[in-house]
Amino acid sequence: MQLLQSLMLMPLADGLAIAWFVAVWIGYAVFAKRRAERSGSLLATTNGYRRLWMMQTTSRENRVVDGVVVQNLSTSPSFFASTTILIIGGLLALLGTSEKATEFMREIPFAARTSAFIFDVKLITLLAVFVYAFFRFTWSMRQYTFGALLIASMPDAKVFERGEAQREPYADRAAKVVGLAAETFNDGLRAYYMSFAAMLWFVSPVAFAIGAAGIVYLLYQREFHSEILGTLRS
Repeated sequence: MQLLQSLMLMPLADGLAIAWFVAVWIGYAVFAKRRAERSGSLLATTNGYRRLWMMQTTSRENRVVDGVVVQNLSTSPSFFASTTILIIGGLLALLGTSEKATEFMREIPFAARTSAFIFDVKLITLLAVFVYAFFRFTWSMRQYTFGALLIASMPDAKVFERGEAQREPYADRAAKVVGLAAETFNDGLRAYYMSFAAMLWFVSPVAFAIGAAGIVYLLYQREFHSEILGTLRS
């Protein structure tokens, strides 16, 4: 009850800024998924290459290289998951000394003057972003292990050649799992991008709102209009 009353006392500008942040993040995630189904995105385009890769895997006798590639792909979410744990630990430590941190922020000329409670809300928001990113990265790691399992369990290439097993169902299944791992990793990276907008809340609510919109625009350009996307489609 006391927490609810404290939230009711939050300045209108801060309340609108956090609502805008959540809305544009969720809204862009929904938009990107639907837009990718219609016209394709960077992730959707690379999924086509993943299927081609798995089709070639079914025709290979030795699949050691494919296993190594999957293992290398899983190192990125593993690295980010480890880094995120350190960031979460740092934010929790900062949350325990929020009063001193608030006094320090008040000495910065361009930072907004806020109460200790609002400062804690900002830290908790940033903490929530990185907790979400951690769960996405660790889930991506597990999905890559599932992809490696599918590659290891594929029938021998001669079995496919004799028609005793069909290539496409195996390739589609493996490509789908690896594609889901890449999509989950992309969600974690998106959270990292949005965390930069959340950090602008310490400057001012207006900077926070503008930063969130700017990050979404940057994500849109990279996923749907980047140079690498044009190269992959050519």
